[in-house]
Amino acid sequence: MKLVYGVKDKPKAGQLIVFAIQQLLAIMAATIAVPAIVGNGMSASAAMLGAGVGTLVYQVFTKFKSPVFLGSSFAFINSMIAAFAGAASMEAGYLGLIIGAALAGLVYVIIALVVKFVGVGWINKLMPPVVIGPTVAIIGLGLSGAAIKDVFSYGPQDADGNFLMSGSLWVSLVCALVTLIVVILCSTYGKKMAKLIPFIIGILAGYAVATVFTVIGDAANIPELVVIDFTPFKALFADGVSLSSFVALPEFTFATALDGLKNVDMSYILTVAVAYVPVAFVVFAEHIADHKNLSTIIEEDLLEEPGLHRTLLGDGVGSAVGAFFGGCPNTTYGESVGCVAITGNASVVTITATAIMAILVSFISPFVAFLDSIPGCVMGGVCITLYGFIAVSGLKMLQKVDLEQNANLFTASVILIAGIGGMSMAIGKVTITSIACALILGIVVNILLNKSRKE
Repeated sequence: MKLVYGVKDKPKAGQLIVFAIQQLLAIMAATIAVPAIVGNGMSASAAMLGAGVGTLVYQVFTKFKSPVFLGSSFAFINSMIAAFAGAASMEAGYLGLIIGAALAGLVYVIIALVVKFVGVGWINKLMPPVVIGPTVAIIGLGLSGAAIKDVFSYGPQDADGNFLMSGSLWVSLVCALVTLIVVILCSTYGKKMAKLIPFIIGILAGYAVATVFTVIGDAANIPELVVIDFTPFKALFADGVSLSSFVALPEFTFATALDGLKNVDMSYILTVAVAYVPVAFVVFAEHIADHKNLSTIIEEDLLEEPGLHRTLLGDGVGSAVGAFFGGCPNTTYGESVGCVAITGNASVVTITATAIMAILVSFISPFVAFLDSIPGCVMGGVCITLYGFIAVSGLKMLQKVDLEQNANLFTASVILIAGIGGMSMAIGKVTITSIACALILGIVVNILLNKSRKE
């Protein structure tokens, strides 16, 4: 797809704000989902602020040449849970989040130094298009289940968690399909701004339909039609109108962590290190895949310029800084890459504006409430397109690969099947994700087959 805005382009001020909102909506659901999953009182608004600050750090390290947003990493969820589980108090657990993210960031710094002096040639040989293409594809395909689950996220379930075919399920599906179709139509046939902000228009369309269903459901006392939970808005005025109804300070991780200093000893630090450090190596593989994919979209090799060492430093340090505020280590987001691909807007200025906006909105209570109130089915409609584009971007990398050669055919095959099939491994408290397992398996197969062919 031809870019409408290149990496160095600067949209007009009014457009820039709208583009930033769109990027924010694209990454919002996943970013605030991580603290919700980990629990222990973690703040969604603090996670948003941490993601914004982490992204700014990343942009500085990459010399504002890599158009991608950093959000809360799902790969570290088990690590974060382990930090709380092994802590003597909740406050110590919050300190453990910061220590763990710092250690994971240190791993990235060490790898970055190695890359700086050795170069990236070995990575290109280790991960040619036949390896990286299917890996990028399974990032999108692996998320497909989450997207469809979101589409049907509103509706009664049976004892096994399966959604029942009821009126509410159909309502959820209608909202998701309206969102999906509007996004597709705007992106394909839209003119000027409509083509550049399909996600905003799609989300607003889905939200409007969901609102109509909810109003009818409330008025007619039909619970199956109540799609939107307006509780976040009601909570703003539960104790009357006050300053906090409009502006509120997020619950920062470091503020709580200070009270946990007295409950942290060396054994706990080692526990946190074991939970975080190995995962950093796993996320490194996903870091490569994301930047290879983004490089294909913008037609500039980010591993060469600004350089893999810079993207790693930005990711590692940005992740640690983000966790200092929000507790969640950050990572480059596929949703952000998908947004760039679909809209053709690769402007780094847009990403920077999104980061600043993420910081600002974390203090604005009504906006946080609005984000919390967007139904899962509406976001599911958006995610179908986002995750689909990630998958297709990976498959496009295979276009120039000769799949008539068995070496290439088997390499791509094992990656796709291992990734889609969910080949993951748990080693102690460390879980090697299906993406990492598939990538490792693909690298091994590719090396073995090409070595045999040369011999």
